[in-house]
Amino acid sequence: MVFSQQTSHFYGGERARAKVEDHTLGYYQALIESRIPFEMVHDGLLDAAHVDQFKVLIFPNIAALSNAQCEQIRAYVRRGGSIVATYETSLYDEWGVRRADFGLADLFGASYDGVMDARMQNSYLRLEADTAGTRHPILAGLDGAERIINGVSRVHTKGSYANPPLTLIPSYPDLPMEEVFPRIAKTDVPEVFVHEFGKGRVVYFPWDIDRTFWEVLCVDHWKLLRNAVDWAANEPRPVDVKGAGTLDVTMWRQKDSVTVHLVNLTNPMMMKGPIREFIPTPPQGVNVRLPEGKKARKVQLLVRGGSLPIRERNGVVTLTIPSILDHEVVAIDV
Repeated sequence: MVFSQQTSHFYGGERARAKVEDHTLGYYQALIESRIPFEMVHDGLLDAAHVDQFKVLIFPNIAALSNAQCEQIRAYVRRGGSIVATYETSLYDEWGVRRADFGLADLFGASYDGVMDARMQNSYLRLEADTAGTRHPILAGLDGAERIINGVSRVHTKGSYANPPLTLIPSYPDLPMEEVFPRIAKTDVPEVFVHEFGKGRVVYFPWDIDRTFWEVLCVDHWKLLRNAVDWAANEPRPVDVKGAGTLDVTMWRQKDSVTVHLVNLTNPMMMKGPIREFIPTPPQGVNVRLPEGKKARKVQLLVRGGSLPIRERNGVVTLTIPSILDHEVVAIDV
């Protein structure tokens, strides 16, 4: 996930918390809840040497990007990398000056229409299917839902886009009660753009989905944020962890080993810092995808201690951790 000091300073200014940090915190929360391994990437290090190790780059309202940075991102996608971006990403230059169009308009498949909705009320998102009645994978887990709540702010876009997975249901009055009903039940206004570009994939949300998720923690928004990363990656996750609780999952690969760190964040204070107690997790099932051509020689739990039987099939090591108090490390020699 990309973070940007220039966006915080030149675009966010005195309102950096609401305009920048809350977007980052929202996507951070979604990734933790989704158990998707990730790292933070500085926007000054978007060259191939630094970013080609990653399958997906996430831009949570990284609004201020220079032309050179936009070209680095474009080249990354052409090489096979994928991106997920939200709200005003690339709409401003590195000094916080608004452009006439997104710096990444060609990647997004959308252009800026010159209008912002700073505060929407009673706006919804309609979940759409294609002409064959099939929904896009970005809507996975939302089966049976016809509409979900929208965010608070959105960028108006223009451009041709057939069969968008999400479309806008515009705002309508919230008082008096007899006036609270949608005036327009269906539009063709896209609220997410998903497509392939070069060898990579692109997901762009023209609204503040990540900031709104941080504010209200709507599970539907979490699913969209999770699905966006999974679809963009276009491959199985390197590590998959199943079980109740909240875990921060990190994976390292070295020449002769694969290491998975699992930090137990199951606690109401998980995003506040001062956790007052550890709440042990129930059993966790872990599937670790090994590097191509590698075989597991030894599997250990470094915190609990001891070796585990090697259960490997089609390059995936499977194991069960009985419980995690605060931290567990799965070490696999290959």
